[in-house]
Amino acid sequence: MDSRNLDRRVRPERLLARSQTRMGQPLSIGARAAETLTNGLLERLSVGHLKVIDHTRGTTSEYGPDRHAPDVSAHGTGPDDAAGRPHRYRATVEIHDARAWTAVLTEGSIGFGRGYIEQWWSSPDPTELVRLVIANLTPLDDVRNRIGRYTRPLTDGIRRLLPSRSRTENRDEIASHYDLGNDFFRLFLDETMTYSSAVFAHPSASLAEASRHKYDLVIDSLDLGPDDHLLEIGTGWGGLALRAVERTGCRVTTTTISAEQYQLARERIREAGCQDRIEVLDIDWRDVSGQYDRVASIEMIEAVDWRQYRRFFSTIERCLRPDGRAVLQAICVPDRRYERTKNTEDFIRRFIFPGGFLPSIGSMIDAVAAATRMQVVGVNDFSAHYAETLRRWRIRFDERVDDIRSLGLDDRFVRLWRFYLAYCEAGFLERHCTVNHIALVGRQWRSGIDRAPSAIV
Repeated sequence: MDSRNLDRRVRPERLLARSQTRMGQPLSIGARAAETLTNGLLERLSVGHLKVIDHTRGTTSEYGPDRHAPDVSAHGTGPDDAAGRPHRYRATVEIHDARAWTAVLTEGSIGFGRGYIEQWWSSPDPTELVRLVIANLTPLDDVRNRIGRYTRPLTDGIRRLLPSRSRTENRDEIASHYDLGNDFFRLFLDETMTYSSAVFAHPSASLAEASRHKYDLVIDSLDLGPDDHLLEIGTGWGGLALRAVERTGCRVTTTTISAEQYQLARERIREAGCQDRIEVLDIDWRDVSGQYDRVASIEMIEAVDWRQYRRFFSTIERCLRPDGRAVLQAICVPDRRYERTKNTEDFIRRFIFPGGFLPSIGSMIDAVAAATRMQVVGVNDFSAHYAETLRRWRIRFDERVDDIRSLGLDDRFVRLWRFYLAYCEAGFLERHCTVNHIALVGRQWRSGIDRAPSAIV
């Protein structure tokens, strides 16, 4: 990469600034008191086996290096089940700084991630550690969901009175993640530059093959043909647009508000000789106009505020011909957790996708019904494929760490991104979140044996 472009193209400070230590925590509590309280919670682990290696014990100062053997404790069930087989959830965490306890106790997943970024704790397998945590959160989630049912009318009412994020704020939030630099994303994405879940037709499929297969599923579900004009909301780096033209010869209009993605998508389209078939627009989804035969959007609704869902789907209907078809790929939270998560911030929203928000399937169906005459005709879940996608991204990321550092990204950023990939992988493995294809049809869609889509999602 040209070093003269480094400051423009790689902007880790936007995300790292959000992870700066803010230990004026909500609870005024000392590290050792936090440790005692947290260990009390660990004693209640009901699923799996957790080994804690505490290097802060036996030190001469609160945060000094350990001069003695670390304190080792075990929590949860034994390492093996009654039949002598290893438990499904087995994880190890090493505590290097007592502030790790305070961060987790006072900030939840935000403090959990902050501790990893700052090296207050480490684990030989963060993915397994997060899986164990998620598996033990179910009872707590049930309690918080019940509380949320009573507090939601107040919190929702307050949120609805607050102004929605402006287009400028949306661009800044998108830039803080996607404009980290195309050279950075090239290092761990496959050759299709697909930064969304792949779908593996078979276990031995390469990541690029699985990305193309995912696009093919979307194209088939859209029943896309050579005479169709496809609107894509959220360009990415042009993967779907290029695949759609390659397979069908259709026309594509695609939109993005990421400066880096806009630039590279146009370059890739030009290199493929598809300028006459694909138009890339640098516009917000709310400003899209015209009518199209088909509409697709892959993992873009996650950047839409829940208060804008009706407007989002109304925009799709306005742009979709009455006999048209649309497909969304969306990362979702389970419906039972959706209402509570609307007004809470977690590790991902704080450090990775500022302004991001995950819908639930029910919330999208409700918005479609309330604001449009479209119908949801299919939902397909492929969450296990996202876990595998993330695992492969994580492996590729670790293999290219030296190249990543050469872009000017320091060790704190490397730890931030590594934990992000592990955190998400664990979430999909435990179905703490899911990924789905949602198929919709316009009010005049006529299905039949003569025009049934070749694949229904």
